[in-house]
Amino acid sequence: MKVYHLYLLHPQVTEGGELGYCRACAEMLGLLQLYPALKQLVKLHFIDPQRPRRELIDLLGADNQNCPVLVLDACPADLPPRIGISQGKGRLFVEGVPQIARYLASVHPEALRKVA
Repeated sequence: MKVYHLYLLHPQVTEGGELGYCRACAEMLGLLQLYPALKQLVKLHFIDPQRPRRELIDLLGADNQNCPVLVLDACPADLPPRIGISQGKGRLFVEGVPQIARYLASVHPEALRKVA
């Protein structure tokens, strides 16, 4: 089974005791909770929100530090053109919740048949 690498920002508690989190990353986690079959397709990587984000720079380049980001092994030939596939340091990736959701739904429609 193909496993994608999904990078999300780690939620943090500020010095003032407030919860700090990335809304898009939280939305992505919610989507994976709704569709357990999608969750099985990804390996989650939580990284610190502060820039520079060394792990993403090493993987995708300094211009590609946004989260959430799904790193791909290859681009399917029959992928709809509305899904934006980007490239950094020779790796393909999809950035942002709407694009990642469209990609996973297009490539793995069977994973959306069963809701938690």
